[in-house]
Amino acid sequence: MKVPESAPWLRNATGFVLLVLTAVFAEPLLGLLPPGLALEGWSDAVRNAAIALATFTGAHLMHSLAAARLSQRRKGHRPVPKVLLDLLRVFLYALALLVSLSLLFRQDLSGILTGSGLVLAVLGFAIRNVVADTLSGIALGIEAPFRMGDWVRIETLAQGRVQEIGWRTTRLVTRDSTYVILPNSQISRQRITNFSAPRKEYRDHAELTLPVTLAVADAKALILEALQQAENIVGEKTPEVQVVNYGPQGVTYQVKYWVPQHDREPVCRNEVFSLVDAALRARGTPLMQVPPACPVCNADRIETRP
Repeated sequence: MKVPESAPWLRNATGFVLLVLTAVFAEPLLGLLPPGLALEGWSDAVRNAAIALATFTGAHLMHSLAAARLSQRRKGHRPVPKVLLDLLRVFLYALALLVSLSLLFRQDLSGILTGSGLVLAVLGFAIRNVVADTLSGIALGIEAPFRMGDWVRIETLAQGRVQEIGWRTTRLVTRDSTYVILPNSQISRQRITNFSAPRKEYRDHAELTLPVTLAVADAKALILEALQQAENIVGEKTPEVQVVNYGPQGVTYQVKYWVPQHDREPVCRNEVFSLVDAALRARGTPLMQVPPACPVCNADRIETRP
């Protein structure tokens, strides 16, 4: 009978049960053999080997069941990060290894843990940078500030779409199709902006200055009417126009609109400016040119003493 591929845990469970039965009945079965074979002394070795194999098989079985359960995509929930599943696998296999070594060398776990702790301390000092990147990767996997496919900006480092989240590094692809590889320890020390969470769509804005001769109400109506022809911004959410500065040099408006996802931001911004520019030119209303700051007014004072 062929075991279906959709249930790999069934094969692991079958192997686990067989190994446990072997460990339990090893001595009685060997005792049934003829005395001339001299296999009675192998009962402890066979039992220990069966227990060790059963331990590793049980660890693999537990990881398979946990991965199948945690990897299920539920509506309204994001999938569990892959690094957490890898961390669970390492923990289960490490526990199985300690149990196997305890049976092999006939020592308790405390002695094995003491010896392995010294070895890990020496290795940790030698590869401390790798350890820092790995621990930062685990922290990023647990906190999950971003997932694969998210558009993020990591301050002072890079901005792009998350392609892969590894133990030591995170890989991004920028808008210019540039592949960026960043150590996790550097990412954990920077401010992260996720443009894809909690939703892919978000609100962006653009500013423009119009002359004071154009009434604020007329300017808002003109901008909103022009944006009704937009095809790239989110049409279900109405754009907003607000006054952010009012003075003799002109009135500065902030146009707020919704972007469907981060990689469409340049297209949406270009469309907003193009539509508003066409509407202003059709009306004959130019944009105000803000004069540069006066260099004499901003010059440092020179103090003279008699």
